[in-house]
Amino acid sequence: MPVFKTAMETPPAAPVSSILTRSRHPRPAAFRCLMLVGVAVLLGPRATAAQDTLQIAPIADSLIRPISPMGAFWRSFLLPGWGQARLNRKLTGGIFVAWEGVTLGMSLKTRHELGYLRRTGSERAENKRREHEDWIVLLVFNHLFSGLEAYVSAHLADFPGDLRLEAVPGGIGGSVSIPIRIR
Repeated sequence: MPVFKTAMETPPAAPVSSILTRSRHPRPAAFRCLMLVGVAVLLGPRATAAQDTLQIAPIADSLIRPISPMGAFWRSFLLPGWGQARLNRKLTGGIFVAWEGVTLGMSLKTRHELGYLRRTGSERAENKRREHEDWIVLLVFNHLFSGLEAYVSAHLADFPGDLRLEAVPGGIGGSVSIPIRIR
């Protein structure tokens, strides 16, 4: 004889195809700290620059010291996007911070999965170990590439951006002004 459940009974677990309203796994504190640091790096120079221009508007440009190329390299090597933010390259810095979050998150995720596979004795553990190593390599590459990009950008910070493209009767014409100092 079939048994029917009434509407008052609650199932012991949610069905597999249910839509989750929140994650079952809490986010680690390191992920939250990384996100806060990334937001502070990207928004920090803007807030302090606005305060400086209100206090000393006529001479604000002369007080800003350019960052050295090695200083920019080490800043971005330690925390990708920091040197770019100091050089006022917010989009580039944001891309490095976002990629840092992706690679760090995926390396932590694969490390967690690798631990689970090792505990259960799965034969897929070796493949997961390789995947974890790949994410670690991408994380290190992001630090190196961010530092090198900041180094080059600091060298080119005083390069003039006087490139003009104009429509001419035969097509497109361009002009570049390159200042030359003779001492």
